[in-house]
Amino acid sequence: MTQETALLPKSPRAGDEHVPARKVFVKTYGCQMNVYDSDRMSDALSRDGYVATDVLEDADFVLLNTCHIREKAAEKVYSELGRLRELKKAKASEGREMVIGVAGCVAQAEGNEILRRAPAVDLVIGPQTYHRLPEALKRARSGERVVETDYAIEDKFEHLPAPDKAKTRSRGVTAFLTVQEGCDKFCTFCVVPYTRGAEVSRPVAQILAEAEKLVDGGVREITLLGQNVNAWHGAGPNGRDWGLGDLLRRLGEIDGLARLRYTTSHPRDMDESLIEAHRSMAKLMPYLHLPVQSGSDRILKAMNRRHTAAEYLALVERIRAVQPDLALSGDFIVGFPGETEADFEETMRLVEVVGYAQAFSFKYSTRPGTPGADLKDQVPEDVKAKRLERLQSLLVNQQRDFAAACVGREIDLLLEKPGRMPGQLVGRSPWLQPVNVDAKRSQIGDIIKVRITKAGSNSLFAEMIE
Repeated sequence: MTQETALLPKSPRAGDEHVPARKVFVKTYGCQMNVYDSDRMSDALSRDGYVATDVLEDADFVLLNTCHIREKAAEKVYSELGRLRELKKAKASEGREMVIGVAGCVAQAEGNEILRRAPAVDLVIGPQTYHRLPEALKRARSGERVVETDYAIEDKFEHLPAPDKAKTRSRGVTAFLTVQEGCDKFCTFCVVPYTRGAEVSRPVAQILAEAEKLVDGGVREITLLGQNVNAWHGAGPNGRDWGLGDLLRRLGEIDGLARLRYTTSHPRDMDESLIEAHRSMAKLMPYLHLPVQSGSDRILKAMNRRHTAAEYLALVERIRAVQPDLALSGDFIVGFPGETEADFEETMRLVEVVGYAQAFSFKYSTRPGTPGADLKDQVPEDVKAKRLERLQSLLVNQQRDFAAACVGREIDLLLEKPGRMPGQLVGRSPWLQPVNVDAKRSQIGDIIKVRITKAGSNSLFAEMIE
């Protein structure tokens, strides 16, 4: 997916109304962490007077915040850069400047190669050096071609400015908050350890301060983010080492914060404290994204997942024992090198046993630089396509059944934004489904009681309960 992420305005120079503000256009690809990162880069740039534009042609600075998780991700970026090169030429012929930057995981993976293949690019910056973006941009505007992809010694979160109340309010009543980055699991199909680095957890005090600022700006729901979010750990105020369950409980004490979620988790890091939080915390929504990738122990071992199918199923059973209302989401890769028809059938059986409310499934694609890219016995594309079609059919049916089972239920709904139809607002159910209901725009941010009346293909419909 892509998302244009706007920067919020700041006066270009106090007392000088004749200095035009520079405009920036940010295009965000991929995961929720990239959305969060774009917001934080936006906050940093706004201090230097950059203001938003959603019109690409008006931008003085265009920043692509990229994702490298899928095959050919880099090629898609180079294709976009080719289009930007022509726009940059056209603006230069009119005497107008346009700086082009590439951020994110493709920037980290490709580095100087981007400058070589795309001469129009002025700036390449990796995920661990976003706090250096304003200075790097100044260097780029002076004519230097800048590459900032070294892993920073300093903590970038200490240097990135927090959004002010007005910015937070403009971004809505829900927010992402990154608490953990990187991964030490080294699954053989995954680029994250190479583009985001080793697992790093943010300190408790830093997380709490950011959460409190978000709530002060009107945020009612926070989703904690991490490449492996349940590996988060830190020293608590009592000196004891905290895990994610402890952190969630402390965040739950913030007045005004109504809901908490977290993603993405690894089965190996679901400890008892975190599982217990799903029983004891009313603010923790009954939704869990817990990727398994395959139902075959042989393929799980080849993927270096460090768990078996039986261990995954036992974990799901333990979590559902404390939270029977849990909606489970997962990730699946079909056609990993060496996967046989029998291996695939084991994946289908696991899906049937678990019953997923939502899921993401993909054909295996090689990620350059990962061990999986060098494995032999690659599965033919037509075989992968047929298996994926079967798996997705099963998952779609499960999602449809879960949605249908919601009809008639009464739930608390956090109203987030206007819907597509006049007089309609949209929120998300406790299980993360979009819910449409007739309500007034002034009610955005309220939590109301509704009854689910209908299940659509991708969302639910509800009526307000008086």
